[in-house]
Amino acid sequence: MRKTKVIVVDGSKFIRTLFSSLLNEASDIEVIETASDPYEAGDKIKQLAPDAILLSIDLPKMDGISFLDKIMTHHPMPVIMISSLTHEAADITLKALELGAVDYITKPLEARLFTDLDGLRVELAAKVRNAVGANLKSMHLKAISKNPLEFTPSTNTKHKVIAIGASTGGVEAIRQVMLELPANIPPVVITQHMPEKYTEAFAKRLDNLTKVKVHEARNGQKLNVGNVYVAPGGKQMSITGDRASGYTIKIDDGEPVAGYKPSIDHLFESIAKTCGSDAIGVILTGNGDDGAEGMLKMKKSGAFNIGQSKDSCVVYEMPKAANENQSVDIELPLQGIAAEVLKHCV
Repeated sequence: MRKTKVIVVDGSKFIRTLFSSLLNEASDIEVIETASDPYEAGDKIKQLAPDAILLSIDLPKMDGISFLDKIMTHHPMPVIMISSLTHEAADITLKALELGAVDYITKPLEARLFTDLDGLRVELAAKVRNAVGANLKSMHLKAISKNPLEFTPSTNTKHKVIAIGASTGGVEAIRQVMLELPANIPPVVITQHMPEKYTEAFAKRLDNLTKVKVHEARNGQKLNVGNVYVAPGGKQMSITGDRASGYTIKIDDGEPVAGYKPSIDHLFESIAKTCGSDAIGVILTGNGDDGAEGMLKMKKSGAFNIGQSKDSCVVYEMPKAANENQSVDIELPLQGIAAEVLKHCV
């Protein structure tokens, strides 16, 4: 069996050694080289033609974002960014995803804080496999619209709720959908698999780019027209209330659902219970099957559900799982999703 060839690029010898050691324990992955800066990495990429790169955002001689831009311009390949759990790193990592990085992995600020090596081993290998299997073409086919679609609300619009779930590739997919939504859209709730600090940066980025008001969700917030609420990393988000009194966000420190916190299934199941046929569900690109069971419950409660099409997904696993359990009413390319959502908001 041919192994996936990886190059690890990080200014820290400790990180290069640790990540290489953990990845080499996987039977199907081999770290063929490491590099401490972009110039060294560039030479090794040309010589060895790796299948994927783990690239730090913080590098000597040239920052990781500038190097990523060069890679994606001259030699596009699967890149996973190595980042940290800080607000500044979150902003830079979101920029990297916009430039074409498939995914990212976070590291603590201090090496001594690596406590769950087994979890890190599993996460590293999974992210490499997902990146190598990602549909890189979809990341370059998105003609981003900067003009929201026209929308004329009806008397029913104020009762509608739009629920979106995404994982790998979802940062850019959500951005595309949000750019096309007008300021008078019904409330939108989003669960995107992200750690704490990243969801705050993600919400702020969307808020600056779009016509809608985007927040990192807070416990007790009321859902309002023209507002988008992003589930905070490391927490679970659900929706309570009813049609008559309105809907409220609940944020708690509940257990992970199938390993996810925030969990798409957790959000979607609450939407099924509270919103019923007033809900529109959207499942976007991502690995695994989070959201499929919750979307099925939404379907049974009368919601209309949309799945992202395979060709436009970076990773099709989540929409595929929802499609296979027959919870998706229609599959569409990314550019058609916002228009379909609006059709069901009147």
